[in-house]
Amino acid sequence: MEGFGSYDGCMKSSFTNILVLLGCLLSTLSAQTTEQKPSTEKVPLFDGKTMKGWYVFFDKREKDQDPDHVVTIADSCFHVSGQNFGYLSTEKEYANYKLTLSYKWGEKKWPPRDKAIRDAGIIYHAVGEDIVWSNGMEFQIQEGDTGDLFLIGGKENNPAVTVKDKKYGGTKSIDRVVKWSTEEKPQGEWNLCVLICKGKKFEHWVNGKLVMSGETEGREKGKIQLQSEGAEIWYRDITLEALP
Repeated sequence: MEGFGSYDGCMKSSFTNILVLLGCLLSTLSAQTTEQKPSTEKVPLFDGKTMKGWYVFFDKREKDQDPDHVVTIADSCFHVSGQNFGYLSTEKEYANYKLTLSYKWGEKKWPPRDKAIRDAGIIYHAVGEDIVWSNGMEFQIQEGDTGDLFLIGGKENNPAVTVKDKKYGGTKSIDRVVKWSTEEKPQGEWNLCVLICKGKKFEHWVNGKLVMSGETEGREKGKIQLQSEGAEIWYRDITLEALP
């Protein structure tokens, strides 16, 4: 009986050791999973009520001069009449983020684009002095062309990029890279735009479809600017998610 008792004690001891080892293994795997899981932080770019974190700039005016009330806030949206050329700009520069916003065209159009298709855009990685238009990269918002990439120089060379193994930019002109597909909704409907910037990489998404991607050369951060370019437009649900 002592032999059986001794054997039973050994079995219990071994079983206990196995449980301890399993517990340690599961704890280690859990810690690794937690460490490897990407962490994100959503930054509120627009609170739907105030201009906090933003300023306006229009051609031939100083910062935050808007006597024509081109930019107003209504229904938790930025309402941009389009009467004057310029933009809403973030006060801060950003890098490594996912920007999400929705836009909808209004009815008004203004000279010199009153007979042209409606035009606006998101300038990102914008640097340097305020000027119409800032040195940066534009996620084009234009009827029939939303998702195109424009490289804007301002007073310097524009950003250089590579898209599908072809180089663009690095000039003092405005260079255009055409999107891969048209995903816009009809006039008067809301369109969802997503801009992803991670290091050198950038992606343009329109209504859930990837329409442009590439890599920059030496441009990985800057301000974010929403254009006023002769057409009435509404911007809403503007969120920024930091990418690890």
